[in-house]
This record gives sequence, C-alpha cells and structure tokens, in this order.
Amino acid sequence: MTRTEVKVGIEPWSDTDLDLLHHMNIPEMLDHLGGTEREEQLLSRHKRYLGLEEKGIGRMFRIVLLPEREAVGNIGYWERVWNEETVWEMGWGILPPYQGRGIATAAGAAAIAIAVEHPKVQVLHAFPSVDNPASNAICRKLGFSLAGECSFEYPPGTFMRCSDWRLDLRRES
Repeated sequence: MTRTEVKVGIEPWSDTDLDLLHHMNIPEMLDHLGGTEREEQLLSRHKRYLGLEEKGIGRMFRIVLLPEREAVGNIGYWERVWNEETVWEMGWGILPPYQGRGIATAAGAAAIAIAVEHPKVQVLHAFPSVDNPASNAICRKLGFSLAGECSFEYPPGTFMRCSDWRLDLRRES
C-alpha cells in the first residue's frame, strides 16, 4: 500500500476553533494526557490559545487539509517553566480518522518554520508520553534529539513519564 502525500496547512487559532477543541476532547486523543476536560477547562484552554501570540508567549494553529481547509487537529508552541527555567514547548493533536497519514509531521515542519522566526525561541521541547510511540516518532522525524525520560506534570497535579525531546532552532535559521 502506497502512502499518498497529504497537503496540509496551518492557520492561526481563532474564535471559531472552540468547536475543534470539542471534537478533540475524546478519550482516544487524551489517554496520554490525563483524560478529557470539562467544559470550563476547554473554554480556558481556548482563551489561552487565543492569547498566546498577543502576549508574545507562543502561537497556536489549527491544522487543515488542503485544498478543502478541513480542520483535523492543532499544533503550537508556548512558553512554560521547566526545571525552574523558561523553555518553549511544542505540542500537537490530530483527530483519530486522520492519524497515521503524516499530517502532524507536515504541520510540525510548518510550525517550526514559524518558530524559527520568533526571536525569543531558541530551543523547542516536546514532552510526549513514553507510551505514545506515534508522537515520539514525529519528534524523531522533525529532527528533535532525545535528551532522555523525565517525570512531567500534566495536567496539573498529575505526573506522567515522558520523553524529553529538544530541537535547537539556532541551527535551523
């Protein structure tokens, strides 16, 4: 079976993307991230995504299939405190019917190309669960280097075992 090349775009997160968060709030997408969220948590996440760029602390995008512009997931990068220092984390999610088609990798390459232009972002981190082989493979395909395993708090109050992947953007520019 030959894999057909999928055409993917990323578009800035907008007010209309709350519906996408609802579609992504399902157990099969969030098993590795502490489970589904309540409505108030989704609204808070949506508001946070909308404010990232305005505050200069990151960017969030919806991932769309081209040329239809059908929303199939999200991807972004943002500031977070990690080991008592401010780092930039990257994360993504693809709706189950679209997984395994190279969409996250293509969207990741597009998001990295944007992050390279952000003057404050020098190194991106990704923290997929060690039990999530697909996300770990995406990190490898995007050129991240595995720094090791770590205990990672997400959601707040819940600790999980994660891979600590790093991508030095200073080499990419």
